[in-house]
Amino acid sequence: MPALLILSNGNEQPEGAAMLTMILHRGAARRFYRVEVTYNLFGEYTVLREWGQSGRSTGMRKVWFGNLRDAVQAADNWNRRAQRRGYDLTETAAFGG
Repeated sequence: MPALLILSNGNEQPEGAAMLTMILHRGAARRFYRVEVTYNLFGEYTVLREWGQSGRSTGMRKVWFGNLRDAVQAADNWNRRAQRRGYDLTETAAFGG
């Protein structure tokens, strides 16, 4: 099920502040997948993806986008991909001004 995300204009956000955070967990193994959208110092939007198992080293990737729409669309695509792999959305937070 795709998530519908509505965010305000990123220009109102302090640099580096998270605008959107989605955390997904899978099973008793305590595996997690986190997707976060932030506004950065250069006027771009960063989508951070982090995954792993609690208490162990994690993987992380950052991708930069020129506009908020593309960043949220990419975050939603990665969220859906994680859900298809058995992760359940356990936390979501959207911040706006």
